[in-house]
Amino acid sequence: MNLRGIVSVSGRPGLFKLIGQNKAGYVLESLDAQKLKIVANLSNTKLASLEDITIYGEDDELKLVDVLANIAATKTAVPDLKADGNALRSFFNEVAPNHDQEKVYASDMKKILTWYNLLKDMPLFTEAAPGTEEAAPKVEDKVEAKPKAAPKAKTAKAPTAKTAAPAKKATMPAKRGA
Repeated sequence: MNLRGIVSVSGRPGLFKLIGQNKAGYVLESLDAQKLKIVANLSNTKLASLEDITIYGEDDELKLVDVLANIAATKTAVPDLKADGNALRSFFNEVAPNHDQEKVYASDMKKILTWYNLLKDMPLFTEAAPGTEEAAPKVEDKVEAKPKAAPKAKTAKAPTAKTAAPAKKATMPAKRGA
């Protein structure tokens, strides 16, 4: 799952793709059907990359990427966002069994499921993240190296400005008193 460049913006619903940066801030494009482009001001907007978001766990924190992968791999149906807290809690016990039940609220679970519904149909959701083992080519897939070509013969170079004779510097006549 490649979530590089996908961010959540404080104060705005939904997810955004990081397009670039200018003097005013980050240029973002929404992932929904509207494809709204905004500039998030650097001084008063907080951005959170989905790669860096973690969920409170009983022992260790759980990465959001792993929870989203577990949701995609689950055989049971993803509950509706309007479902009650008990249905969401039982589903989260299945996909994130070690989450801290006191610190992870129903609103957090709804937000994660909303993000999952936005991302599940996108091609970046199924592609491997750069730098992972899945992204590296397998040994069987490598093509044999071609033999190197013979080195080219050296040719004489035309003189450049550095190798050419130095030009004389023009001198200015000294100022004379008035």
